[in-house]
Amino acid sequence: MKINRRAAAYGVSRSGDGGVLLTRGSDLSAFPGVWSLPGGGIDHGEHPDDAVVREFAEETGLAVRITGVRTVLADLARLPDGTIEHTDRIVYDVAVTGGELTPETAGTSDLVARVAPADVADLPLLPFTAGVLGVPFEPVDLTDETFGTPEPTGRVQRFGAYALATDPAGRILLTRIADGYPGGGHWHLAGGGTDFGETPERALARELYEETSQRGRITGLVGVSHRYDPAALGPEGVPLDWHVIRVVYQVTVPEPTVAAVTEAAGGSTAEAAWFTPDQARNLPLTELTRDVLGRTG
Repeated sequence: MKINRRAAAYGVSRSGDGGVLLTRGSDLSAFPGVWSLPGGGIDHGEHPDDAVVREFAEETGLAVRITGVRTVLADLARLPDGTIEHTDRIVYDVAVTGGELTPETAGTSDLVARVAPADVADLPLLPFTAGVLGVPFEPVDLTDETFGTPEPTGRVQRFGAYALATDPAGRILLTRIADGYPGGGHWHLAGGGTDFGETPERALARELYEETSQRGRITGLVGVSHRYDPAALGPEGVPLDWHVIRVVYQVTVPEPTVAAVTEAAGGSTAEAAWFTPDQARNLPLTELTRDVLGRTG
């Protein structure tokens, strides 16, 4: 079985009466005639924020600004050629700032329309679009499938889920990256890459336990970022054209224990520990951790 993985960004644009902007799949798309939120694939090295603005303009002719991150999803679909595709989807709320409503030409969509709330459920919708808009849909059931790993392409685009994890005392949970990995020796947010077929929330729960032995509860979405490092070196000095897309969640650990790395975490995490906010800010931190701690005070 052939499998494929991609990351994509989409925008929800609503008018004053609640109408939502949708695009229809063209004959060049995997699902012709099916409607979707405007958006599409995140290019290698591209920030997801930039991807949604670019894709929105290509598919609708409209310029937009991001007003917030609505949700982050992951789903599986069987493509017409039999390929099983995992798509990580970042869904933004956006506001139109200019342009003229114009359908895409020679692309994967062929029509764009602002659809009234009462009419949305009458359209054939991609499952993720139906879910975001609150329209009932029949989820794709691929639970009996056994998946491997997508074939390497010579460059790595990784989708990861990370935790700004705190306990009732206000301590922050961090992990130290092992030497030999990108960022080795620096303290990082707990988390890591999502597996094929895995949602970000499930991946985060798994990574949190593997890296720190803690069980937590997601209470919010902090934000989305990325890091592109075409010169990064992986284990044993192997070069990686490395692009990581990162979703950071707010996590509460109601019953903290001594943080410890489990065997399942592998070699990329050297240790884990709890810190007060002042202690954390004096550590050698990754740029993601510095940014998140800076924005949260």
